[in-house]
Amino acid sequence: MPDDDAAARDAAEEASAFSHSPVAPDTTTSYGDHPDQLIDFYAPRTSDVAAATAPLVVALHGGAWRAPYDRHHITPFADFLTRHGFAVANIEYRRGSSLPAESGRTGTPGPLAGRWPDTFDDVAAALDALPDLVRQALPQADPRRTVLTGHSAGGHLALWAAARHVLPADSPWRTPRPAPLRGVVALAPIADFVVAGKLDVCGGAATQLLGGQDKFTERRPYADPALLLPTGIATTVVQGRSDIVVPQAVAEAYADAAARAGEVVGLTLLEDVGHFALIDPAADACAVVAEEIAQLAW
Repeated sequence: MPDDDAAARDAAEEASAFSHSPVAPDTTTSYGDHPDQLIDFYAPRTSDVAAATAPLVVALHGGAWRAPYDRHHITPFADFLTRHGFAVANIEYRRGSSLPAESGRTGTPGPLAGRWPDTFDDVAAALDALPDLVRQALPQADPRRTVLTGHSAGGHLALWAAARHVLPADSPWRTPRPAPLRGVVALAPIADFVVAGKLDVCGGAATQLLGGQDKFTERRPYADPALLLPTGIATTVVQGRSDIVVPQAVAEAYADAAARAGEVVGLTLLEDVGHFALIDPAADACAVVAEEIAQLAW
């Protein structure tokens, strides 16, 4: 259990991150027929970025893959990135139902985390459709300089999306070649499902995402970034040392798995930073995130 100081820090960071008003996109485009299959596009706000030259940041929101948390809570973060010279695509995807989880099968009662296979179907479809949608909806963006980012559960999805070319051969989401990305910046990602399970991250959300404990072993090779290595794509993980939502041990486990696979993953650990400051425009940690993205994009 976190101590009182850690819990107070976490609550204050969460309150600050969620205190900002949602920022409306410049345009929204669908990539499918479901109401959640949407992408919000934000044009760069800085005057020193020439037309058609802004790097594109593709953002995947967190929220433990659960229905109550949608893309709107990271729109201030998306706006923050546009003010640092980026174009942004903010992807929505199907999340868990609002029905309570069955006690004893999927962990802590509450909204279910994710849908199998819908959550993965959506992220794959959105990334596949993105090049054409960007050309139509955001001509200021340069898709040749794309960086994928995501926070928490969205960090998992960012790492997973960048690893589709190393999925098992029978996976419907596997691609024949690596995605054309400059890199991935994963923010406090749920990046190792075994370690996350041992730490009961988000009330067993990773197990719920895979459909419960009885499906965990069967489906994990298709979903756990710690098993989908090496990717050959430049990857950085940004992690707060004081994070009690997705603890540092999860990020370290992913970096260790990458090293065993012969790949170096950057791990930026921030002192006195918890979980939510990484996407809070009012926090210094958010500027660090923008710099990490910039190092890959430019």
